Amino acid sequence: MLHMSDPLWLAGLALVMAVTGLLSGTLAGLLGVGGGIVIVPVLFNVFPLLGIPETVQMKLAVGTSLATIIPTSIVSARKHHAKGAIDTGLLKAIWPSMIIGVAIGTVAAIWLHGDALSAVFATIALLVAINMGFTGVDFKLRDTTPRGPGLWGIGGFIGTVSAMMGIGGGTVGVPILSMFGTPIRSAVATSSVFGLIISIPATVGFIYGGWGAQDLPPFSLGYVNLIGFALIVPSSILATPWGVHLAHTIPPLALKRAFAVFLAVTAIRMFYGLIF
Repeated sequence: MLHMSDPLWLAGLALVMAVTGLLSGTLAGLLGVGGGIVIVPVLFNVFPLLGIPETVQMKLAVGTSLATIIPTSIVSARKHHAKGAIDTGLLKAIWPSMIIGVAIGTVAAIWLHGDALSAVFATIALLVAINMGFTGVDFKLRDTTPRGPGLWGIGGFIGTVSAMMGIGGGTVGVPILSMFGTPIRSAVATSSVFGLIISIPATVGFIYGGWGAQDLPPFSLGYVNLIGFALIVPSSILATPWGVHLAHTIPPLALKRAFAVFLAVTAIRMFYGLIF
């Protein structure tokens, strides 16, 4: 096994990060999901092959994923804002509780053992997979979005689990908001801003919390790998139109079911690794 400072090892890491970006961008365009739900499991599975110590694998995957969400969320939010699709009233009501949730989730993710973080990711990923696999496109629990404490609870939950999983607001926020009566286009647009609310403070927290940590690969700021950030972002942007093109040739419900299978397999594999 090559040492992490070896040029060939760094070249391998760069290749992995670029391919991860291509995969996340393609699936983001294909399925309308945030790249984090793809980036984290891919890196989690590849890091052991590169010899990155188990003690930092999950935290490095989550921190690097959060950093990549910042520029992609800016682009996405600007486009949705230009179309007037963002529910500004909902956003103003929910963001304070979401920030509190992000703070709780970031602190918990930094202090928890990597196995506990994997368990959180696997649990939420499995729930999202079940939701996507067994509900229709227009499934909802009620016709109106809660206000007051109910909405604050939703915001806190989205912020906490998203920060711990290394994902933007879309993966958890869109299905929750749509289930509680928010029209799907508005849920997608508003959740693009969630990505910024979550990723910026959480990334700062992962940099601070991982500062000086042992066994990190070169070019890492805390639990954020700069090689990953520099390669995942442009490659995912490059690949997103590929996914959009594919989305127009495959039925939406079939896409939803396929991604549910991907998430379920990822979650089961994580649970298997934790148990055995």
